[in-house]
Amino acid sequence: MPLFVLTAFDKNGEKLLDETFEAANEEEAKKIGEQKLREHHCYDKTHRCTTSSGKLILFHR
Repeated sequence: MPLFVLTAFDKNGEKLLDETFEAANEEEAKKIGEQKLREHHCYDKTHRCTTSSGKLILFHR
């Protein structure tokens, strides 16, 4: 299964979340990433989710 990296930041640049997870495809990774962001109360913070090759699949600023 492909690896994805989810990262969220506070306005001052502090890293709030930095997690690697597996998903079957990019669509599933988006859903898992959004769920993790909500669980950690980071959904409205600056965040990104990338594939292991660096492709950006989820971003909010």
